[in-house]
Amino acid sequence: MTGVPTMQGAISDLAPPADWADFIRANPQVTGLDAFIIDVNGNTLGKRVPLADAPKVFTEGVQFSASALIADSRGLGHDVHGMGTSDGDPDGTALPIRGSLRLAPWTLAPTAQVLCEMRHVDTRAPYWFDPRGLLADVVRRCRAAGMHPVVACELEFYLVDPLRGADGRIRPAAATPGAPAPTRAANLSMDAVEAHAAFLGEVDRAAAAQGVPLCGVVAEYGIGQHEINLRHLADPLAAADHAVLLKRIVKGVARSMGMQATFMAKPFAGQPGSGQHVHVSLADADGNNRFGAAGGEELLRRAITGMQAMMYDSIGIFAPNFNSHRRFHGQFVPKTRDWGHNNRSVAFRVPAARGPGRRVEHRVAGADASPHLLMAAILAAALHGVTHTLPETAPAEGRVDGSGAGDFPDGLWAALERTRHSAPLAEYLPRRFLDLFCEMKQRECAALLGDIIPAEYDFYL
Repeated sequence: MTGVPTMQGAISDLAPPADWADFIRANPQVTGLDAFIIDVNGNTLGKRVPLADAPKVFTEGVQFSASALIADSRGLGHDVHGMGTSDGDPDGTALPIRGSLRLAPWTLAPTAQVLCEMRHVDTRAPYWFDPRGLLADVVRRCRAAGMHPVVACELEFYLVDPLRGADGRIRPAAATPGAPAPTRAANLSMDAVEAHAAFLGEVDRAAAAQGVPLCGVVAEYGIGQHEINLRHLADPLAAADHAVLLKRIVKGVARSMGMQATFMAKPFAGQPGSGQHVHVSLADADGNNRFGAAGGEELLRRAITGMQAMMYDSIGIFAPNFNSHRRFHGQFVPKTRDWGHNNRSVAFRVPAARGPGRRVEHRVAGADASPHLLMAAILAAALHGVTHTLPETAPAEGRVDGSGAGDFPDGLWAALERTRHSAPLAEYLPRRFLDLFCEMKQRECAALLGDIIPAEYDFYL
């Protein structure tokens, strides 16, 4: 990938060698180090490095394919824009990010982990298609306009049996070995939370060890479905990192306890989908919430107009996979651009909070969306609304029926084509990235549909 244009300047501070020396003195039980990057899907890809070689990660980095940043959901490349096969699949250098070195408490052998930033192997410059860098650029533009975003993520997921049924389908997991699997919905049930107390307790302990700020868990509408909330942060890049790390924690803890966690947008046809909701407020340079101050309602509505204007153009980011679009045919999953007060049926919900808590909840994306790209698109839309004069709409009252959303880009291909050719979105995320991302996702979808699914025999044999 030599010669590929890169971003100018560092995305974030890199960890010095002293970080590892101090860490291993405090944690002598550690036997290895997981060094990984975050790709455009929000997946963590990298290497497990033996203890003896771990110090080199902090002096030289760790080398693996730079095109891992643009791999598909399986970690496979598609030679998008000639990167990954045509160019010989060159390595990049993954360099550890300061403050990200932590224990991974769920691993079989005591293991540390460090989040890395992929850099060009020769110049050490970041790559232009790094999702962390794309988000960092949008945040810089927001702050330059006097908008200091404060954000928080909510992630829904299902716990399922790692062994599939004879029909190849997945099933809800039992809360404890030998216990029956749940058979009914338990929305907001404290009994359901208590039934999974061992799992949730391990998630909480792992999150504390990794500095991931959890602030609540609820049983959701689906059988075996939960939602975990993260605290509001004035650093959107850190908030997106935490969302990725939370997914890694949930999956790792579930695996260690004989279960599997899935963040698929719609893992069960007859059950609710899993969303990734993002709460957004805009602060001043001193950290005061501008939405809750004098003139804040006008600013809030302008931010919402931007989110409305760019919603359909961003569906390829909010719902980037073939399965993602099954979620839009469920309850409380918005297909219209409506907003409203304390109303879960709309895309942009203003919760019942005043003053410092005034915010908007963006409810469109699935749990399978990249947290970094999702956050970049949402903040770009808010910035767009604040800096442009756009038409306002009245808040929706009562339940909004999305079945009449005729201009919604229904289906993955339509969504990706709209995102790929969006002029407003390209003002904030580079056109070449939108083209690269959408082409990769289209090729991933083609690979998925290249096989025959069992239901086809039921319909056509």
